[in-house]
Amino acid sequence: MATENRIKFGKTALQALARPEPGKRLTMYDTEVPKLALRLTAAGSKTFFVVKRAGTSMAWVKLGTFPDMTVEQARNEATKALGEFASGNDPAAAKRIIRGEPTFAEAFESFLDGKRKRDGSPLADKTKRSYRDVARLYLGTIQNKKLSVVTREDVKAIQRRANKKSASQACQAVAVVSSVFSFALDQESYKGENPASRIQKNPPPSRERFAQAHELPYLLAAVAESDQRDYFLLSLLTGARRSNVQAMAWRDIDLVGAVWRIGKTKNGTPQNVPLTNEAIHVLKARKDALQAAHKASKSDKAMSPFVFPGSGVTGHLVEPKKAWSTVLTKASMRRLLDCLERDERITAEDRQRYESLLDTAPATAERELLKRAEGAGIEQADYDMTDMRIHDLRRTLGSWQAITGASLAIIGKSLNHKTHQATAIYARLDLDPVRQSVNTATAAMLEAAGLKDAADVVTLPAKRSAA
Repeated sequence: MATENRIKFGKTALQALARPEPGKRLTMYDTEVPKLALRLTAAGSKTFFVVKRAGTSMAWVKLGTFPDMTVEQARNEATKALGEFASGNDPAAAKRIIRGEPTFAEAFESFLDGKRKRDGSPLADKTKRSYRDVARLYLGTIQNKKLSVVTREDVKAIQRRANKKSASQACQAVAVVSSVFSFALDQESYKGENPASRIQKNPPPSRERFAQAHELPYLLAAVAESDQRDYFLLSLLTGARRSNVQAMAWRDIDLVGAVWRIGKTKNGTPQNVPLTNEAIHVLKARKDALQAAHKASKSDKAMSPFVFPGSGVTGHLVEPKKAWSTVLTKASMRRLLDCLERDERITAEDRQRYESLLDTAPATAERELLKRAEGAGIEQADYDMTDMRIHDLRRTLGSWQAITGASLAIIGKSLNHKTHQATAIYARLDLDPVRQSVNTATAAMLEAAGLKDAADVVTLPAKRSAA
């Protein structure tokens, strides 16, 4: 025999329920969702049910056990079941629908396979890897839950955990959850609310970093010594996205017409990139060097179709983070050497020793020089450039275009930015004003770096030897 009572379900209230006598069970009903019930046995088992009249009898649809299923999850599940009842499904059919609903992990995989971008193309492999990383790092708590069981509090908890590592990753985690639910709703594999909707995001950090005039001499000198010199230079001189520069192919480059044609960029559109004289010089020299090396190897294989060949599965270069880190270390430490020399904190012999160390053991040189900077009271802001990212090379070109008077439309065209407001303007622009703007910005950057006089075209510095 069962006794019935109504209380407002809550974790504390349900944990405090006293067990009934042996042979009896206690049935409690929620005051917020009246058809949500919990049965408590003498053994202490607590089970959530949705109770629905079916003809002359009462149907009990089992939802889950407490505390494995939280009160909020039980309410969500009950609401979903009641919705199925209201749609005309009988309890058995409603139960089958609930059981057939995908888990978040299943919906996530369907999202990766079936999601299409605005141009109809599938998600890029790089994007899928990024989403999988987010799921692995932050979404483990909801992977095995049915979609209707995932709550706003679950998503907020994910956001709080991710915030401890990175505000931007917390936003990305919430965005991934929201995208999966939106896709499931579109595919009609789920009926319910999107628990990630209207969750307040962290304000996106505003990043305006680009190479300033006083930094360019140090940056370009360090780039000239890098094994990835050409990659960094072309990233700067074209303003193209990293992934496009990495996958640059010879068949897409018209050295005579001075145009690099990119079939598809990040925003799904093609792009014609005007090539400056300096960029053409880098590409011609690189092509000659690659052809000579291939001929010397006497290989039966055809030369790589990529400007930056790689040994990995892509066949081309993958972002050279280590090489970029070395570039920034050298540029920063040479700025610091100038500061120390200006303050007469080092001798000419010290300077020569550190220059040599920067070529052979940059980490050692950095460690020693940072100690000297601390002893001399030199502020980090006076020399440090390690906050610069490879993507900032793209921003550097756009910034110098703005500095030299280019319009926002011209900058948007050259960098292939896409907005609803500016798309029509971009479509009416040809490459001539874009080329002129890029040439002007390039000239200003190189002039600031001390590598060219106004109106002159220069040969960019070749890779320096370690001698």
